[in-house]
Amino acid sequence: MTDYITRFSLRQRVEHASVGLLFIVLATTGLIQEFFPMRWAGWMILEMGGIDRVRWIHRVAGIGLAFVVFSHVIVSVLQVVRGQSKPTMVPTRKDFDDVVIVTRYYLQLSDEQPRFDRYDFRQKLEYWGLIFGSLIMTVTGFMLYFPVLTTRFLPGEVIPAALIAHGREGLLAFLVIITWHFFNSHLSPEAFPIDTSIFTGKISRERMEKEHPLEYERVLASGEGKLEGPGPGESRGPG
Repeated sequence: MTDYITRFSLRQRVEHASVGLLFIVLATTGLIQEFFPMRWAGWMILEMGGIDRVRWIHRVAGIGLAFVVFSHVIVSVLQVVRGQSKPTMVPTRKDFDDVVIVTRYYLQLSDEQPRFDRYDFRQKLEYWGLIFGSLIMTVTGFMLYFPVLTTRFLPGEVIPAALIAHGREGLLAFLVIITWHFFNSHLSPEAFPIDTSIFTGKISRERMEKEHPLEYERVLASGEGKLEGPGPGESRGPG
C-alpha cells in the first residue's frame, strides 16, 4: 500500500485551475489579435463572433486573472503575517547555491545534487515571473482600455508603448508556459504523461522523498499530511 502526502490545499488547487483556464482564454484571444493579419487568426476571430466580442472576452478574462493573482498575493501575505504559513516562495541564499550545484552537476563537474525544499529555484522563478508578468499585463491593459484617462496623467506616447509591452509580454508568457512549464510539469521523464499533484493535492511518499527531501523530512517529523491507501497516481509537483 502506497503512502500519499497532501501537498496542496483545496484553495491552492482552485487558484491553479483558475489561472490555467483564464490563461488559456487570454492567450487565445490575445494571440489572434496580435496576429490578426494572418489568415488563421482572422478565421478564429470571425468564428468567435468578431473582433468586438474577442476584445470583450479578453478584457473579462484579464480582470478575472488580475483578481485571482492579486487576491492570492494578499491572502498569502496575510497568512505569513499571522503565522499560518511560511514564505516558501521567497528566494533564499540556498536557491543561489542550488543553481551552482545543479550547473556543476549538468556540466559533469560534480556528482552532488541539491536537496530541495517545498519549491526549487526553477519553480520560484516561474512563480515570480507570473506575479510580475501579471502586474505588467494589468497595468498596460488598463492603459489600453482607458487611453483617454491614462493620457490625462501621462504623455500620449505611453499608449503605443503599452500596446507593444502588452503584446510582447503576452507572447513571452505563452512561450514560457509551452516550453518550460508544460515540459517540467508534465512532459519530463519523471512526470510523463501528466503531473496530478496540483489537481488532486496528493503526491506519493516516494516521489516527495526523492524530489522534495527537505519538505518530506519536515512533514514526516511533524506527522502531518500523510494519507494511507491508493492514490490518484504519482505526481511530481508544480513547475
